[in-house]
Amino acid sequence: MRDAYVVGAGQSDFGSFPGESYRSLFRTAFEHTLEGTAVEPGDVDEAIVGTLGVGGRQLGLPGPAVTEHVGLHGVPTTRVENACAASGYAVRQGVQAIRSGMADLVLAGGVEVMTDVSAEAVRYWLGVSGETEWERLSGTTFAGVYAQMASAHMREHGTTVDQLSHVAVKNHANGAKNPHAQLGFECSLADASAAPTVADPLTLYHCCPTTDGAATVLLASEDAIDRFTDARVRVAGVGAGSDRVGLFQRDTYSGVPAARRAAGTAYDRAGAGPGDLDFAEVHDCFAIAELMAYEDIGLCERGEAGQYIASGATRPDGETAVNTSGGLKSKGHPIGATGAGQVVEAFDQLTGAAGDRQLDAPEVGLTHNVGGSGGAAVVHLFERDHDWADVSDGEVVA
Repeated sequence: MRDAYVVGAGQSDFGSFPGESYRSLFRTAFEHTLEGTAVEPGDVDEAIVGTLGVGGRQLGLPGPAVTEHVGLHGVPTTRVENACAASGYAVRQGVQAIRSGMADLVLAGGVEVMTDVSAEAVRYWLGVSGETEWERLSGTTFAGVYAQMASAHMREHGTTVDQLSHVAVKNHANGAKNPHAQLGFECSLADASAAPTVADPLTLYHCCPTTDGAATVLLASEDAIDRFTDARVRVAGVGAGSDRVGLFQRDTYSGVPAARRAAGTAYDRAGAGPGDLDFAEVHDCFAIAELMAYEDIGLCERGEAGQYIASGATRPDGETAVNTSGGLKSKGHPIGATGAGQVVEAFDQLTGAAGDRQLDAPEVGLTHNVGGSGGAAVVHLFERDHDWADVSDGEVVA
C-alpha cells in the first residue's frame, strides 16, 4: 500500500465576510495551497469537499460548484457531510484514494459560510447535526449538549470552571499569533470564568464562534510526490470512528468513544503513541471538548484533563502543544472547513511555516476532528519526512 503525503495546504482567513461567497473563500484557500508547489490544476486526479451547507446554499452538488470555480474542470468531485468532521473525513478519503492507487494527486478540503443568516437559523443548522427526533426537536442546542458533557465530567472527575477557562486562555493566546484567526485577541482566566453563561456551566468564552472560511489540502502518492514539491509531510496514520448521534443514547457523557477508537486506530497504523506527539490540533468547539480530547487521544488518563491543562502541559512550551492555531475557540469554526484547517496547521508546523506560532523542530503531529457531539470522529497522524529540506524563508534547514 502506497504512502500518502501532504504536499500543500492553505486556508482563507476565518471570520465574518459579507463580501465573500463559498466559492470565493474556497478559491482563496486553493490558491494558498498551491503556493510553493509545482501543481497545476490539471494535475489533480480527484477532489473531495466537506461542507454542511449552512443556510441552504447549493445543497446539491456543492463540490463541483467550488472545484469548477477554481479550474478543476472535469475532475471527479465528491461532497462529504459528516457535520463538523466533514473535511477531516474528506482528507481521510483522499488518503484512501492515494493508498488504493486510484489517484496520484488529490485535493481535499472544505468550506462553510455561517454568518449571513440569522442567529436562529445558525442554531437550526448547528442543531441538524444532533439527534433530530429527541434532541433538536425538544429544543436542545449544541451548547446545551456540551454543557451536559461538562456537567458529567465535573461530577465524575471534579473538573472546575476555571479548568475549562484555561482552554480559552491558552487558545486565545495562540490565536492572537495567527493572522487567519477570527478572534485574534487574548483573554484572562477571570474574563473566561466570569463571562455570561451560555449553558451552565459553559460561559461565552467556553464556546467557539460561528464562522465563514475554507481550507484545502493537496495529497500526493509516494510515486508522484517529486513532481510537485520538496516540502513533504507523510500521513503516518489515519483512524475514524462513529457512534450513536444522540448523546442520550451513549454509555458515557464524559468522553467521546468514537474519538478514542479513531485515535487508537491511527496510532496502531502509524506504529506510534501519544508519547510520540510534539503537538495536536483538537476539536475544541466547546472548552469541555478539548479536555475530553486530551483523554480520548491519550495525552492523560481519564479524569485528569482538568489538572493536565492547569499544569501548562498543553501550552506551546509544554509537554505536548495543543491548538497552536488557536483552535476552534479562537481561530473559528466554519463547520465544513474545520478538519482541513487543522491539517493546514499541522503542515505549517512540520514544514517550519507557522510564523510566530512555530514550535521548535516538531517531528510528529496529530489532528482530531469530531462531528456533532461525537457521532463521528477522525484522527490523522502526520510526520516530518527527513528526505527533504525545509526551505522556508529562503534558508535550508537540514
